[in-house]
Formats: sequence, C-alpha cells, structure tokens
Amino acid sequence: MKKSIITLLVLAAVFTAFKSPKKESVVLNDAIKISKTSTEDNVDVTASILTWKGSKPTGSHDGTVALKSGNLEMKNGSLIGGVFVVDLNTIKNLDMEGSGGADKIVGHLKGADFFDVAKYPTSTFTITSVKNNDSNLAVTGNLQIKDVTKSITIPATITTEDGVITFKSETFNVNRADFNVKYGSKSFFDNLKDKFIDDMMEFSFTVKTKA
Repeated sequence: MKKSIITLLVLAAVFTAFKSPKKESVVLNDAIKISKTSTEDNVDVTASILTWKGSKPTGSHDGTVALKSGNLEMKNGSLIGGVFVVDLNTIKNLDMEGSGGADKIVGHLKGADFFDVAKYPTSTFTITSVKNNDSNLAVTGNLQIKDVTKSITIPATITTEDGVITFKSETFNVNRADFNVKYGSKSFFDNLKDKFIDDMMEFSFTVKTKA
C-alpha cells in the first residue's frame, strides 16, 4: 500500500512538471490617443511578417500574415514610432500547407465569426511609445483587431544592418475574445465540450525597412 502511494505521488509530480504553463495575455488598456503618425511608407512588405499560432484540445495550428504597408520611425538611431498594417487577406496556415485542411483553417480564420476579413480586411499596430530596457525595448502601441482597439506593450529588439532596420518582437499572447473574435470560443458559447478553440493566440512581428 505504501509503495502504491509513493508511485502515485511520483507520477503526479512528473505530470505536474510536464504540464504546459498557462499562457498569459498581454495587458490591455484603453487605446492611447495619437495626435499624428508618420505617413512615410518605408517597410519592405516582402520581408516583413506577422506569425500566429492557435491551439485546441487536439493540437495547434500556426501560420503567417503579410503586411500591407507600414513604417518604422527613427530618431538618432532610436525607435520612436511606427505603424504596421496587417493584410488579413494573406493569412496562411503552414503546419497543414498544401492540404485541404489548410484551406479549411484559413476559411475559418477569415470567416465572419473569426477575423471577419470581408468587413475588416486589415489590422493595425500603431506604436505610441518606446522604453529602452538595456538591449530590449518595451514597445507600447494601439492594437486594432476588427472593431476593437486596445493599448498593449510587447517586448522587442531593433537592429540595423547594411541600412536595413529590423524590428523583431518576442512572442506575445492576445486573448481573441477581447477583440470580439468568437469562433469556437468558450467565452461566447456553452456546451462546446472538446470542440473549443483556445481564446489565447500567439503572435510575433518581424518588420524590416526597405534597403
């Protein structure tokens, strides 16, 4: 009996150790009023990308979205502003690329109860302030998805090589329910059982300027 109890305790410890940590969403605040933004379009949209990942009980899917336009505003070698316009019509699924499954996933993502791309073809991230923490940046900006705009802060780095400026964020989590993205969400629907899709989505930006 004592041996069985010890075995159960060991198994419990093992499962606890390998349990995935709970994903925490970026903190959402009211959108920050912006007096003006730069109109310069200096982002190379062919070299810039937003990556995404969504999860469900049976696994996860990941992919990319291209930028439609944007700019990185610099002053004395430091980032002071910028706007990234994400073209939601370019959503791609990578883990099932080349299959009908990828088309089905993209169809869900573009649908009216997910990103509703027909009505909201773009999303934007507009930088409102930047704090330099040693080699890392804390970048605050207004994130617009569908008809909701909230202020978030994400960690990022910025580098320059051969005249090309690269903005690269760390992966950050967004609770899609906060932006009225409803498909398969337990925040909006009951009795989904194991057919739900996690509200938390992972994103990261890589944005490069034109040479």
